[in-house]
Amino acid sequence: MVLQSPLKLQVLVSAVKQDARQLAAKMNLSTDTVMVNQCGKYGYEEFEIRKSLPSDTATTQGRVQCFSMAEKGVGLSRNTALLHADSDVCLFSDEDIVLSDDYAKEILDTYEKYPDADMILFNVKVAPSRRTYWNEEVKQIRWYNYGRYPAYSISGKLEALHRANAHFSLLFGGGAKYSNGEDSLFLRDCLKAGLKIYAVPVCIGEEIERESTWFHGYTEKFFEDRGVLYHYLYGKMAKPFALRFLLKNKGEMCQEISFKQAYALMCQGIHSQR
Repeated sequence: MVLQSPLKLQVLVSAVKQDARQLAAKMNLSTDTVMVNQCGKYGYEEFEIRKSLPSDTATTQGRVQCFSMAEKGVGLSRNTALLHADSDVCLFSDEDIVLSDDYAKEILDTYEKYPDADMILFNVKVAPSRRTYWNEEVKQIRWYNYGRYPAYSISGKLEALHRANAHFSLLFGGGAKYSNGEDSLFLRDCLKAGLKIYAVPVCIGEEIERESTWFHGYTEKFFEDRGVLYHYLYGKMAKPFALRFLLKNKGEMCQEISFKQAYALMCQGIHSQR
């Protein structure tokens, strides 16, 4: 007899102009889900996920609550989903993620294995050109290694997130003023609040490659926005971290805009917030 985890999982999905039922099927959802669909109008839809079994019968796997809203911004979308969450463990996800068949078991088993974890970051397969991280071993996340993880890798115990007053910035990410970085700021705030965060080599799904909603090349806006982000992430250490970032990535990023100009743009972004 297989013992089920006493914890319950809920997926928090940020979507734009999607059909909720079709998206639930495409993402392979099989647990309770809160979906926030930014589609230019307000509404609410609720339905059950049913999966076919070998006996040709169907069983209820979870309930999807879909909140449609007119406002834009991925931070607002994630905060709205978090506001409506009511399970033990939450997994943040996006409309272009396809979860593995056993994602719920993998996640909950990992929380059982690391009971002191407030949050756990999982692997999600992406195209090599878009990969910013890949966990090869278990490690604790600290101030110097939290900046590489996308929101769809992040899970957390709801009680711990509430205790930390965790929320996503409305200034950064798709649909916001500045390009991206809401996920890094979220992890930074959780660390500052004292939450214990682990990264584990457990894969829970893959990303279906599509055109980015925020990345339009290594433009002047890209570097200036990155400077703004580094101001909030690193404070007085923003310039050294900006230099480190450009030195590491200059071969890829500084082909149309020179290294010197890119650094000047990042510094311009840093100073704009002072």
